[in-house]
Amino acid sequence: MQPEDVWGNRWLECTLTMAKRYMTVAWEKQSLVCLAADRNTMSGLFELLEQVGPHIAALKTHVDLIDDWSAEGWAKFCATAEEYNLLIFEDRKFADIGKISRSQMAGIYDIRSWSNIVTAHLISGPDIVDGLQAAWHDVGRDGGVLLLAQMSSRGNLLTTDYRDSVVAKGAASAGVLGFIGNGSRPEELEELRNKVGDGKMIWTPGVNIAIGDGEMGQRYGDPREAVLAGSDCIIVGSGIHRSDNPAAMAKQYAEASWNALLER
Repeated sequence: MQPEDVWGNRWLECTLTMAKRYMTVAWEKQSLVCLAADRNTMSGLFELLEQVGPHIAALKTHVDLIDDWSAEGWAKFCATAEEYNLLIFEDRKFADIGKISRSQMAGIYDIRSWSNIVTAHLISGPDIVDGLQAAWHDVGRDGGVLLLAQMSSRGNLLTTDYRDSVVAKGAASAGVLGFIGNGSRPEELEELRNKVGDGKMIWTPGVNIAIGDGEMGQRYGDPREAVLAGSDCIIVGSGIHRSDNPAAMAKQYAEASWNALLER
């Protein structure tokens, strides 16, 4: 079985290089799991990576939350992630105009040099995608932008009208990998998938095997239901890194997501 056999129309219609790379990694590792690596020390990140690296396809980071960050330590961390065949997804949620976003991809963290994927709001207009892509091109790399179309947090302001506008503009942008959808509400996710079609991916936070409410208004949905509703990658945080056995839980999420993709 090859990647195109598993992904079907998504493989045919998602033309961005990074989309193909993600789908290939997911196929090779039989996992649609992106770990939200919520650690604030380099040692904590390395420990988590060593535990779950074999069972996940991508790693979601917040580089500016690392208390003891250094360029040398981060370079070693990124090299280790590459050894585990992981994509690095910096969840920066860029929101400025294209020129400023391009500059923000550089700076002290030099996100353009190690990230494969970043998130962005489209509130400033579609030029932000061009700015982010230009930053990757400045250092001779490919990348993909995930636009926030839905959020799983309580009381968020991403209305259906805003979602539809984001989808319409994002679908027309070659630099967009896809959209962030709400993994805690399969019915909303299915509606988003119908609007997006097969030409872009949907990645979903708000997923946990133990469904229900989390801290500070976060809600969780079942990983299998999220994939069946149209998610191409489930973003899991506390369900893995707060468990007694992160490796075993990561493997459980990997199997659930992969089996759901085969079922889909």
